[in-house]
Amino acid sequence: MSQKKIFLVFVAISTVSLLLHHGGHFSWTMEAFHLGCPSLRTHLSSSLKPKHTNVAFLKTHKTASTTMQNLLFRFAERNNLTVALPVQACGHQFCYPRTFNAHLVHPHTLPPNVVTSHMRFNRAEMQRLMPNDTIYVTILREPGSMFESLFSYYNQYCQSFKRVPNGSLEAFLDEPWRYYRPDEKDSMYARNTLTFDLGGDKDRPAADTTAYARAFVAETERVFSLVMIAEYFDESLVLLRHLLSWDLEDVLYVKLNMRMSGSKHSLSPGLPFKIRAWNALDARLYDHFNASLWRQLTALGPACVAREVRLLRRAQERLVRGCFGGRLPQLRSAAQIKNKELRPWQPSAKVDIVGYDLPTNTNATWPGSLAHELCLKLIMPEVQYTRVLLRSQSLRYRRSYPLRSPQPQPQQPVRSVLPRHQQVGIQQIHREALPPGLGPASSPTATSRPAGTQSRATRVGLRPSGPQRQTP
Repeated sequence: MSQKKIFLVFVAISTVSLLLHHGGHFSWTMEAFHLGCPSLRTHLSSSLKPKHTNVAFLKTHKTASTTMQNLLFRFAERNNLTVALPVQACGHQFCYPRTFNAHLVHPHTLPPNVVTSHMRFNRAEMQRLMPNDTIYVTILREPGSMFESLFSYYNQYCQSFKRVPNGSLEAFLDEPWRYYRPDEKDSMYARNTLTFDLGGDKDRPAADTTAYARAFVAETERVFSLVMIAEYFDESLVLLRHLLSWDLEDVLYVKLNMRMSGSKHSLSPGLPFKIRAWNALDARLYDHFNASLWRQLTALGPACVAREVRLLRRAQERLVRGCFGGRLPQLRSAAQIKNKELRPWQPSAKVDIVGYDLPTNTNATWPGSLAHELCLKLIMPEVQYTRVLLRSQSLRYRRSYPLRSPQPQPQQPVRSVLPRHQQVGIQQIHREALPPGLGPASSPTATSRPAGTQSRATRVGLRPSGPQRQTP
């Protein structure tokens, strides 16, 4: 046999071995090759490329961002990454609506690879916290459905909404300035919430709206390499997977933090237009990045994207059935969920947030006790998962620095600026968050980091974004 033939046989054997080694990738990779898509033909070579692990996800409100956060939490745990989590005084968010500051990060979660908890974005502080090669991602949702969700979810806490007779969305939109107070607590839920979360001015004067929106959109595009769209969550995940060189199983998910259908209200004719007019900055953001998303999907190839979406949903169904004894999960109200670690937080008696209860006799397809933990994390709500993650990272912190004597530095305490509804139970969560010996009295302050864990003062090199139905 000639040397050329021997070489070709060797390459063929190596390729098959690599595919078999990846197990679940095999059929997916073969289908991608069969499709003939240039971006997917290179999958074998790209699979050898290390996964990108430094990711900052700006978690916006009522946009399927909790589902995305859970995906990132699980990815970080599987790859032994560090997730930046809030200091105890902030609860499970970075003292939102306070503008993000690196001192709000718990010292046991430094230096981080991933950040994904709610915050009001501050580019300079994020650059100070995260590594040079961090990729920034966020998600937006169509303003009409998003505002209906905000109005329903925060109706009992946002004063602008509480003033409205009979809790009527129509009445609010007929005369929004009658009820809205720009500087009032929780006012960020009542107007241009996306713009506020991204660090912008939600109450820009009308005369300056167009110019400000144009500049703000351009700045957002400079910072965020990918802006996902909630209505096209799976298609957005296809772009995310390619951007980060992740595998298919890295982007599997279950929809979280959803309202029961009885808590949702359909929009009467004319309301979507009023919502967009009232949230003009958010509408401009959404329209721009929705178009940008589809330009990127078109560049990837519509047939290829459709194929990846089908493969994603097929793998997702296998995962879910594996966790729920071969069946698809049934949504349950919090009162019906027996495991308290799986009960989602309820904003009020008028809004029913549903979740899942894991069967006690789970017959998952993964070996040993790992199967139960994988399934548990897949459906764990945000508050509980944040607490569990902080506990595990604190234990890892203690093991990494067993001989270090904490030297607390005097500093201004971080005052809780949480809305009243987010303060309930926070002290109990704080007490449970850390193992014995790692409470406030013994943990280092945010400014006294061990050697090698200083946050980095950097300039972030970001790729600009390129160029409507399920909502988790």
